[in-house]
Amino acid sequence: MSWTPDSIPDQLGRLVVVTGANSGIGYVTARELARRGAHVVLACRSDERGRDAVERLRTEVPGAHTELRILDLADLKSVRRFAEGWSHERLDLLVNNAGVAMVPFSRTTDGFESQFGTNHLGTFALTGLLMPHLLAAADPRVVTVSSEGQRFAQFDMTNLNAERRYRSAFAYVQSKRANLYFAMELQRRADAAGLRLRSMAVAPGLTRSNVLTGGANSARGRVYGTLTRLLLRIAFRPTPDGAKTSLCASTVPDLPGGSYVVPDGPLQLRGEPILRSRERAIQDSATARRLWVLSEQLTGVHY
Repeated sequence: MSWTPDSIPDQLGRLVVVTGANSGIGYVTARELARRGAHVVLACRSDERGRDAVERLRTEVPGAHTELRILDLADLKSVRRFAEGWSHERLDLLVNNAGVAMVPFSRTTDGFESQFGTNHLGTFALTGLLMPHLLAAADPRVVTVSSEGQRFAQFDMTNLNAERRYRSAFAYVQSKRANLYFAMELQRRADAAGLRLRSMAVAPGLTRSNVLTGGANSARGRVYGTLTRLLLRIAFRPTPDGAKTSLCASTVPDLPGGSYVVPDGPLQLRGEPILRSRERAIQDSATARRLWVLSEQLTGVHY
């Protein structure tokens, strides 16, 4: 598949939500969709950072149709408020981008391990609660940002919530595997119900963002921050490159549901968007079904 951001077709009239859109890949995704005419809702945890992002986007894209809405995926009450406050008649595209990465151990507002609770359960609940608006669209699409790191996850259904030992990197890649399971199972269920919804997953590759230095990671100290920022500059690619897979999955007209879009380079760390079908989690429908049932039980959100 040959694709560049110049390939993005006209998005005029499309209603879009991008979670975690105040910085990083989420901001670039929101900006480029707005640049091509979409009405983009920036779903952000911080009102201040969200307002700054909207102002920056409108400066970079004069005339952009954007708005800010507050969303904290680590708080299911916030997720419900966001969905209940949706005031548009439909939703054409939901980009599940927001997440945390390799943070010190903590619990979400609802008592879940923070990476599993935010990256997967918050995303699962938000998508389910917005489903009526998605299904009101003519061509609804859900894009969920996983990670190339999910390939190394030892997915343990008995330790998803850090019931036993907590290792931040292990919990992170496990939550990203859960994102991939979710995206594929959502497509299977949409197909079984005869719905026109398309669900895709993406891996951005090694990308510069503040996910390793901001939020809970900002409390790790000066040495950690300095070394991590140095690593980001040396080994990670620019943020617009990391947003390519999200933008590709969001806009390619004939992309089939159930697609997994990743960089085409070694270990999916960098490169141009390509479809990947030979991924263990894509085929593991049994684990995906078990995770789905558990997620409904934990969040109280039933599709």
